[in-house]
Amino acid sequence: MKTIWYYFFKILLKTSLFFMTKKIIVNGKENIPKKGAVLFMVNHPNGLLDPLIVTTNNPRTNYFLTQAASFKKPLVRWFLNSLNLIPIYRIRDGVSQLNKNKGVFEKCFNLLNNHKALMIFPEGSHDKRRSVRRLSKGFTRIVFGAIERNPKLQIQIIPVGITYQNSSTYPFKVSLNYGTPILANDFYKPNLTHSDITRIKDAISNQLKVLSVHIPLNENYEKRVEKLNSANVDFTKVDEVNSMIKSKIIIAKERGANFVKFLRPIVLLNSLIPWLLWKYVKNKITEDEFVSTFKFGVGSLTVIPFFLVNTYIIYNLFSLKSSIIYFSCSILILLIYSKFHPTPSR
Repeated sequence: MKTIWYYFFKILLKTSLFFMTKKIIVNGKENIPKKGAVLFMVNHPNGLLDPLIVTTNNPRTNYFLTQAASFKKPLVRWFLNSLNLIPIYRIRDGVSQLNKNKGVFEKCFNLLNNHKALMIFPEGSHDKRRSVRRLSKGFTRIVFGAIERNPKLQIQIIPVGITYQNSSTYPFKVSLNYGTPILANDFYKPNLTHSDITRIKDAISNQLKVLSVHIPLNENYEKRVEKLNSANVDFTKVDEVNSMIKSKIIIAKERGANFVKFLRPIVLLNSLIPWLLWKYVKNKITEDEFVSTFKFGVGSLTVIPFFLVNTYIIYNLFSLKSSIIYFSCSILILLIYSKFHPTPSR
């Protein structure tokens, strides 16, 4: 039953993302093992939207480690657990809570030992800056702990790079790149040293810097971002943008014409209540990384139900034919707007 619920929700999310995004570009899917223990290591630029995009474009059933703060309310905890989310505790949750991570690690060991797929965001927190940050070493405790318990267990680590064109806009564009598998067993030793842990972290980090747009976090970061934004580059063309960053030769792109601009007032008017609700929710958001997450959540939960209510009203006031025409046109206009509206670099 849990599996049916997981896949039902996965299809629902994938459908919602289809209407929310201009395009999701997926590369390297052939690198994902069809079976066996897998650890997906993903960079984390955009709050809860990152795991949604990765898992809806991934053939494996995934288990996720996510911040424990999200599990405080019983109903939310039940819902997140039903979708294979596992709470991980940090110092900010209270020193006394850290002991609970022992049980979390044991659960991860068992999942990998049963050849499941686990997803981790090794940077430890989300950050919209276009840079791969230093990886925490928590994941090494999971993979090496699992191998220590079962030396015959083979664990493949897949670095995953995610890059948004402009996640705060609607519609947004995103690139998802799966890297080359790294066999964790090649880095395992009975008595691990700091250099051994650094080696595996570097192997993953080096791939993430190629799989996503990486601008080094130094005194020139802001200037480089400004130049790239001014040049209107397409950040989802990861290889091209990373080449510009390394060569310091930035090729400007002309902004595409907006042929569906005239549809904006129609889309807003036809989604008036969801739009007003989003404006209210937006004022409550304190972190930029969660703007697109809440926008997606509000849109997914309200737009189609709002269309259905309007459809029912039209059916009662006019006819079945009129209600079908309204609902079909609403979906079609929303689809045309999301797929043909240009996405700026910022």
